[in-house]
Amino acid sequence: MADIYDPGFVKGVFDRCSERYIAFSLIFSFGFTERWRRQCVEAMPAPSAEGARGYDLMAGTGEVWPHLLKRFDGITAITAVDISSGMHRRAMARLHAHRAHRIDFIEDDLLASDLPPESADFVISTFGLKTFNPAQHARLAALVARVLKPGGVFSMIEASDPKGWWLRPLYLLHLKTVLPLIERLFLRGAQDFAMIGTYSTNFGDASGLARLLRDQGLEVRFSKYFFGCATGVAGRKRGSSTPVTA
Repeated sequence: MADIYDPGFVKGVFDRCSERYIAFSLIFSFGFTERWRRQCVEAMPAPSAEGARGYDLMAGTGEVWPHLLKRFDGITAITAVDISSGMHRRAMARLHAHRAHRIDFIEDDLLASDLPPESADFVISTFGLKTFNPAQHARLAALVARVLKPGGVFSMIEASDPKGWWLRPLYLLHLKTVLPLIERLFLRGAQDFAMIGTYSTNFGDASGLARLLRDQGLEVRFSKYFFGCATGVAGRKRGSSTPVTA
């Protein structure tokens, strides 16, 4: 049985999904993914540096960049890091050609990358956390702590399992049954979009990642969105005068 968290497996899933990912994500999340991206940006403390530069990790199609650049217009450069070159090509062709001078791309297995220490004023990530298992989340937390400058800020969000919500059975039915059925009937690459539901339910929520980031010495706030259908972490690397309340 394939290891669904193996970098090669993840790359294959998202390369095959890339052509239709933007529309599929928006329509079949009923627009919530776009709302949650905006809320992820709103949760991130303002970068303190003039001309801030930072990373979008597991950047996908870059749909967070308009929200990021609108809220923090002093950002001069975003380096997108993603294992799927197909997702990035789609991002630049469909959404961001006019922002190309502000966006660089690194195609790499993030956890094997050599991003320089203390090289980022900010780190953001939207809907990539689910593609890592708990051991990989520990490595991700260490990487975020390493690449942030003192006082650097971060925000990350992921679709989650809303345990305790009375409509959870319908939510899981949507992820595990409806989406795979739609894919088989209308989309090429059967099971690829269905894997997104599998990753999301396996992920649980971002509370475990919050603990791992705190273990790395970062100030962290954990948040739930829409009854826990998405969860996020945001905060700052110590060295700033502006604390983040846990």
